[in-house]
Amino acid sequence: MYLTRFRVNTARPGARRLLSSPQSLHAAVMASFPGLLPTSTGDTEGSRVLWRLDHNAKAEVFLYLVSPARPDLTHLVEQAGWPAAALDPETPGWQSRPYAPFLDRLAAGGVWEFRLTANPVHQIRRKAGEPTKRTAHLTPVHQRGWLLDPQRQERAGFRVLEKPHERRLLPGGTTHHNHPHHGDRYELAVRDERALSFAKSRDDRSPNRRVHVVTVTFDGRLVVTDADALRRTLTRGLGKAKAYGCGLMTLAPIPAPSVSGE
Repeated sequence: MYLTRFRVNTARPGARRLLSSPQSLHAAVMASFPGLLPTSTGDTEGSRVLWRLDHNAKAEVFLYLVSPARPDLTHLVEQAGWPAAALDPETPGWQSRPYAPFLDRLAAGGVWEFRLTANPVHQIRRKAGEPTKRTAHLTPVHQRGWLLDPQRQERAGFRVLEKPHERRLLPGGTTHHNHPHHGDRYELAVRDERALSFAKSRDDRSPNRRVHVVTVTFDGRLVVTDADALRRTLTRGLGKAKAYGCGLMTLAPIPAPSVSGE
């Protein structure tokens, strides 16, 4: 497995086109692997490739990939990177490293910072007798609840850490009406919600066949409960809409606390 990072040149027209179309970006990601034949977004062959856009600032956007093979992002450099700079072998336009050494170091009890862009959804039935319908969670409380679901966390191999009591703003982590207020109890923030709506294909302009996806980015801290399960989560993704930039979780070491007076 490989973890790859590509910085998007947001000043390029090609970059703006890719950033505005999850389908176009998915196709560009899939085209990075010579061994993969062109597939539809729902094809299982391409589902092992995960990708995510990180909008750290207006002009700082990174594309992350996790893939079984090392990608060739030359076409992305030409469309949405810095082609002249990429002529220097020292700066090809992206960084790609084997993922296995990091994955092998994961162990139960390890504590990490994480980032995940996901599509938090649930099944609802509007009327008795009707089939259930997959519907997006639209509030931060319910979006947090999706990730904090104990069964989801157990299957994924981690547990989101709780804040120390002295750092909680609300007693017991609850709000009025006794509803759980996940945001104050856990080391978990929800940001960058995006409501995407696009045609299933370029040839299909029917408004009834548009794809609607709500994505959010979670930042937080976790403890590893099952290293093998977490490895599967990191390489296979978490949740739905993987073809549209969801499901890719990355980990980073927790920074050492700064010493007062330094």
